[in-house]
Amino acid sequence: MNNRSGLTATKLVKLSLVATTLLLSLILIHVNAYSLERNNDKVIYFGIVPQQSPSKLAQNWGPLIEKISEETGLNIKFVTAPSIPEFEKRLAKHEYDIAYMNPYHYVLFSEKAGYEAIAKQSDKLLKGIIVVPVNSLMSSVYDLYESDIAFPAPLAFAATIIPRSYLSESGITYSANFVNSHDSVYMSVARGFFEAGGGVIRTFNNIPEETKSKLKILWTSEGFIPHSIAVSPHINEQIKNQLSDALINITDPELLKNLGFSGIEAAEDSQWNSVRQLKVQ
Repeated sequence: MNNRSGLTATKLVKLSLVATTLLLSLILIHVNAYSLERNNDKVIYFGIVPQQSPSKLAQNWGPLIEKISEETGLNIKFVTAPSIPEFEKRLAKHEYDIAYMNPYHYVLFSEKAGYEAIAKQSDKLLKGIIVVPVNSLMSSVYDLYESDIAFPAPLAFAATIIPRSYLSESGITYSANFVNSHDSVYMSVARGFFEAGGGVIRTFNNIPEETKSKLKILWTSEGFIPHSIAVSPHINEQIKNQLSDALINITDPELLKNLGFSGIEAAEDSQWNSVRQLKVQ
């Protein structure tokens, strides 16, 4: 009798363990399924290259990012960096799930970090400029010989790489000074700290009239493909498609006007091959 009871107790313990294991498995399956369903709760960090001050970028990009969040149901947050070099470091470490970056950044970080272009500004070519004080007697880039020139950062594409390449090709020697952002370039030249500065037409048009009125454009480059909006390789295909669809469906004139855009269109990696062919070192 006692033996039968012992066997029965053992069986009951085994059955209990099996039942508990099955229950835990079902719970884990449910939790994993729930996690997949709730993947949208993960924060998606949208990094914006710091061409302007963080407050200005938040003012311009915040409403568009909020709209994309509403359209996709994703929890998307605006982020930037204190300087362009720091932005580059964060791209390299995949700190941004999606990022707005200049053409050279895209060429570099698509290769080094696996970012993939999904969208870009439509109907627009990126043009670099060199600005000087409005009362400057300079009338051509050759007047910049041995000048102190401000640039945002070494790898700022149209505001630094393109004008510096042109100056070098033209045999013009000068002193390059890096001041972290496009806005800093314009302000420092307007205040007379430097004789000239590199920028792009879009950011120049977005600065306060008080600063713009103190500057004039001395030189404008040819047009290049604009900045990319690209996703990290850590973003899955479903979320990538959600982000892409939401971006290209943005038609609100106010949201686009804040950025100086006429529209946003789908993009693919090969569109930046013209930048790759420049073989920038």
